[in-house]
Amino acid sequence: MAGLLAVPATAAPDPTRDVLWMALKTCVLAKRLANRTFPCLAVDLGEGDRPGSAVLRAPGEPTHLVVMPTDTVKGLEAPILRGPRGTAYWQAALAARRYVTEALNGRVPENDIGLAVNSAKGRSQDQLHIHLDCLRPKVVEALNAHGRGVGPQWKPFPVRLAGDRFLALRVAAAEVGAFNPFAALARLPGRRDLTRTSLAAVATRPDDPVPGLIVLAYRAPLASAEDIMDHTCAVAGPRPPRATG
Repeated sequence: MAGLLAVPATAAPDPTRDVLWMALKTCVLAKRLANRTFPCLAVDLGEGDRPGSAVLRAPGEPTHLVVMPTDTVKGLEAPILRGPRGTAYWQAALAARRYVTEALNGRVPENDIGLAVNSAKGRSQDQLHIHLDCLRPKVVEALNAHGRGVGPQWKPFPVRLAGDRFLALRVAAAEVGAFNPFAALARLPGRRDLTRTSLAAVATRPDDPVPGLIVLAYRAPLASAEDIMDHTCAVAGPRPPRATG
């Protein structure tokens, strides 16, 4: 009896980690039944080999979007992401950058919108979601200063970004359409532990002689590459006043 009491009870699932999944199911149902997407901005149910995905705006944050698979995929560490599905979800996220620029009336170009995926303990939800939003101004400055030095292999980025030490690699523009960042994480130097890994990406700067993407990643117990983003979008400058009638 004493031995049984010493065994800890299994923790009940945390329902707050399924809020995104519940919203996603509502979007998918609305699309299937009425060809509507609310509360999502867009829903692609997929067809043939193309998996489904959805775009959802974070409540109260006009420029903060997440792109999610319509199938159950727990997070960045899911093995299925290292195959064609991972590429498809990433391409859906790149295409969704236009929703951020539309929310800003074009004041920030599409190529300046960042993407990020947090680690298992650095995220609040257990459904894969790729964040999209503006970058922090200091991160933009660092990329302007050091981005041209990033090469095709994972190497340490010269300075901290949002306080973290990232590794970085360049993906040339001709390769972006077939690139799978989830598979690229398998080539990160050091101990392979995807549950402690977070990634981000942003387009190269306009004056970069080798255009494409700069992909960033780091490992930590609570790794959150989303920290390089600014959900107030200060880089866009002050919002123009609304016209009055």
